Amino acid sequence: MLEFGREREGIDLSKAMLTHHNLKAQGKRTLALNDDQYPKLTPMEGAGSSQVQEKEKAYLAEIIAKVNDLFEGELSDDDQLIYVNHVIKGKLLESKTLAQQAVSNTKQQFANSPDLSHELMNAIMDALAAHSAMSKQALESEKVRSGLRDILLGPAQLYEALRERSEGLRLRKSTSGLSRI
Repeated sequence: MLEFGREREGIDLSKAMLTHHNLKAQGKRTLALNDDQYPKLTPMEGAGSSQVQEKEKAYLAEIIAKVNDLFEGELSDDDQLIYVNHVIKGKLLESKTLAQQAVSNTKQQFANSPDLSHELMNAIMDALAAHSAMSKQALESEKVRSGLRDILLGPAQLYEALRERSEGLRLRKSTSGLSRI
């Protein structure tokens, strides 16, 4: 069923079909785990490493501190963090111009690019338009609000996240000497 030709670089397997399959036991094999020839691995002392989480928390704390200096009003740390780290950064990550400049330049050269300022302004306007449009639709439509509720209670796991956050607060309060909630 295989067709061979001089002009082909490979073999056309599109007409080939698997008709039989057979497994054969090839006996038991022992693994020498106590042999001094192989060095023992050091056991893990904890699940994972705290370095990545600590580094990420440090970055998030730095972002929050800097954003707090920029914005005024009744904005939570989460509002500010999501706006900068997810919304605006997400819009900027879509820019092919900025991606090319990041690859081709140093961080200092990239920071001085006039395209960065232009793309930042575009990202802010796009975010405003998108969030305004979505908020307006949610305010005007029971169907949209119902859909949002279903998403939040389903794949977004709002209930579970709230319980997890509450448990974390309870544990912190109980370990710091405050009474439990």
